[in-house]
Amino acid sequence: MFEKILIANRGEIAVRVIKTAKSLGYKTVAVYSEADVNAPHVTLADEAVLIGPAPVGESYLNPSNILDAAKLTGAKAIHPGYGFLSENSQFANTCEKEGIEFIGPPSAAIDLMGSKRLSKIAMIEAGVPCIPGYEGSEQAIEALVIEAKKIGFPIMVKASAGGGGRGMRLVHEAAELEEQIKTARSEAENAFGSGELILEKAVIDARHIEIQVFADKHGNAVYLGERDCSIQRRHQKVVEEAPSPFVDPELRSKMGESAVQAARSCDYVGAGTVEFLVDENKNFYFLEMNTRLQVEHPVTELITGTDLVAWQLNVAAGQKLPLEQDEITLTGHAMEVRLYAEDPTNNFMPQTGPIHRWNPANGDGVRIDSGIIEGTETGQTVSPFYDPMLAKIIAYGSNREEARRRLVRAVEESTLFGVTVNNNFLYEVLRHPAFIQGEATTGFIGNDFTGSTSLSPSKPDNLFCALAALISYLKLGVKQAHEHVLSGWSNTGHSPWPYQLKSGEHKWQLSLEQKQQHYVIRDEKPEDDTNLELVSIDSDTLCYIHNGIRQSCLYQIADGKIYLRCGSQYFNFEDCTHSASSTQESIGSGQITASMDGAIIDVLTTPGSQVKKGQTLVILEAMKMEHPLKSDVDGVVESVNVVTGDQVKLRQLLVTINSSDQNTDTAKAG
Repeated sequence: MFEKILIANRGEIAVRVIKTAKSLGYKTVAVYSEADVNAPHVTLADEAVLIGPAPVGESYLNPSNILDAAKLTGAKAIHPGYGFLSENSQFANTCEKEGIEFIGPPSAAIDLMGSKRLSKIAMIEAGVPCIPGYEGSEQAIEALVIEAKKIGFPIMVKASAGGGGRGMRLVHEAAELEEQIKTARSEAENAFGSGELILEKAVIDARHIEIQVFADKHGNAVYLGERDCSIQRRHQKVVEEAPSPFVDPELRSKMGESAVQAARSCDYVGAGTVEFLVDENKNFYFLEMNTRLQVEHPVTELITGTDLVAWQLNVAAGQKLPLEQDEITLTGHAMEVRLYAEDPTNNFMPQTGPIHRWNPANGDGVRIDSGIIEGTETGQTVSPFYDPMLAKIIAYGSNREEARRRLVRAVEESTLFGVTVNNNFLYEVLRHPAFIQGEATTGFIGNDFTGSTSLSPSKPDNLFCALAALISYLKLGVKQAHEHVLSGWSNTGHSPWPYQLKSGEHKWQLSLEQKQQHYVIRDEKPEDDTNLELVSIDSDTLCYIHNGIRQSCLYQIADGKIYLRCGSQYFNFEDCTHSASSTQESIGSGQITASMDGAIIDVLTTPGSQVKKGQTLVILEAMKMEHPLKSDVDGVVESVNVVTGDQVKLRQLLVTINSSDQNTDTAKAG
């Protein structure tokens, strides 16, 4: 028996577990790193313990610090959430030896299913359908190349210990195989401490369907329907829904029984997910088993009317499963998307920065799971140390289309100002015809969605610029200054007020004229003038009439910027009217800077080296992903300012190159 639970995680899942644990009467303990001192899970728990500096290896991935926190607070159970130590069999085993209940499966099950290679062998023996491939113990590159050619292209190279798309590569041709194996192995070693790989025949444009299973300590096991996670980017899930629009009752039953068979084969206990690929003919193949709660578990909860975290806690406490298989029914439809700190217009580059405002949507059928807060003193900064997922936006409906509409609205109305997020990308995915019709496969992002405007940088239109100018005029002192000088006097309006606005690389020269509550924002071309009628403005919302339509937009003034959101689109502007002119380095400067905060894991050049444009010079690791930083010129390396292991900041100068063009110009001048 246990009465106090330590949650060995952070972010939204820590908040999620704490809430359910408290509702069941348990005392809760949070753990946090120095970077998370103001995080919501810290204040929500009954007690909290600092477990180390920001890097995960010194805090959330440090088993000793976690166990010390449990002993310090008297917690007799540990819930690992997902990620971090949730699938670490050694940690689970240590908990067992220390007399602490690990709220998850036995260490032997974690150990088996944590290896894609060993688990696939076990599933073949258990009669679970598997994809043809190579799962042998010989791991030399030469051997893998030979086996890949036997399988035939395209193939998937997968980290045996991997997950979340890391250490995974799709290879179409033999010529690129060796390089992709090396990259996958390097990424796997850095992420999981193991470079072991498996190879599988690539099932192109398949459905990614997973089955939620649950087992107790009394030999009972059930499945709770399926989730369709086919829409993926870099093998990471973008949209999850339940039930799948592709799965019929017969297929659901077959896959569910196979998933339960997989769980029984390893004496499983607790929540688990068996993932399958399903081809167009509804043949399904085992991918892996995740021995933990999944990020997307809320959609299953909504259609089954269950609390899976409560099930976890009760099973860990020795109770039997609350439902038998024939008592589990699926009602309605649910969908979930993940709000990430990333820039879809820049190849989904993870982003760091402040959270100035977080205003999640609400309404019928809408559920938001988040672990972030806003504010200047107690607010959070998205750091490079952790996964960039900030929140989950979930919607439920009586049918699929109702759930989709509610989710579209919830995505559109959930506002986060500060760090760049993927809000508009999610909005466009949910409104794409292929998704609406339930036809999206794993090839959706790479095939159907490539032309989406959400994937390319966009320039704010005239209305956005006009709104930014009006907010600056009303809220940054210009209007007040006019009113102070001309107090009590009015004619046809104030003289035009000049504005210079900047958003990204774009600049505008504007002028604003006021006539009562009407404003004209003039651009260089008369046809680009924008007429606005002010209805109201408060601390965060501007209400206006444009072209006869009354509308509103949310805004925030912070860090010298005006943040705007209208619908699903975000932009931020700087008022440069009184700023001194500045110059920026041009493209191809030879100044290679850090694309984000992170750690240098490899330096591939030295001073004096001849390099080509596009050549990788440094590899930066941030938010669990490797980011190659490449030369933007042909030339000779002048200086290298970092070494492997260095922590670097956004835009920090890493490598300087004397370009060939510069050398040619110097020679001509001489």
